[in-house]
Amino acid sequence: MSATERTILITGGTRGIGRAIALSQARRGAHLFLNYLRDESSAEKVRKEAVKKGAHVTLLCGNTGDPDEVKGLFEELGKSAAHLNFLVHNAALGVFKPVHQLRVKDWDISLDVNARALLLLTQSALPLMKKSGGKIVAISSLGARRFTPNYGAIGISKAALENLVRYLAAELSSFKIHVNAVSGGLVATDSLKMFPNFESMKKEYLSRGTVKRLGTPEDIARVVSFLLGPDSDWISGQTLIADGGYSLV
Repeated sequence: MSATERTILITGGTRGIGRAIALSQARRGAHLFLNYLRDESSAEKVRKEAVKKGAHVTLLCGNTGDPDEVKGLFEELGKSAAHLNFLVHNAALGVFKPVHQLRVKDWDISLDVNARALLLLTQSALPLMKKSGGKIVAISSLGARRFTPNYGAIGISKAALENLVRYLAAELSSFKIHVNAVSGGLVATDSLKMFPNFESMKKEYLSRGTVKRLGTPEDIARVVSFLLGPDSDWISGQTLIADGGYSLV
């Protein structure tokens, strides 16, 4: 596929890991649709960076956990794109507290934005992806499979996300649509610093991982780029772990 044919939607695509993914895909002729929720300043900055690389960029403000807003995002996307090659679901929300202290709305926010959104996005993307096929990548985390203090709401929603990836991969294979996920370890982003026990988590991570550093957004972006490229064509319904070897020990 030539760069001029690459049409990509990235949710949460203007900060942290999403920003790194967007810039990794920015090249002459590519059309990036970058979704964000509130931070217009960060969205505009990454738009300018991607444009400098030669990409055409459309910013789409909206909450991917809201069915009506997802519908609106695709209405906007459809005004300038007749097809969609790639969908990357990176947007995530959640509170940091023990599971037994979660309020119903804490639970709902995490499941809606982190897991249900992938279903809504995929359903809306299908008419644009069916004819020529494409690739869908979801961003997960180690908390989907391993206990992480104060991470239950997000971790549980990411577990649902990974299972959804498997079902979608099986069901969409007839349309030549590949669906996979990337599970990242501790990645140095602004969101990471919101963890109430960030310093102790960082210390443990560095002591256990075989690669003695935290991950960077670019580390995850490179794995996503692989899954969006032709070299991953025989990979389907999988969650690739990029965690610096932390989960080995």
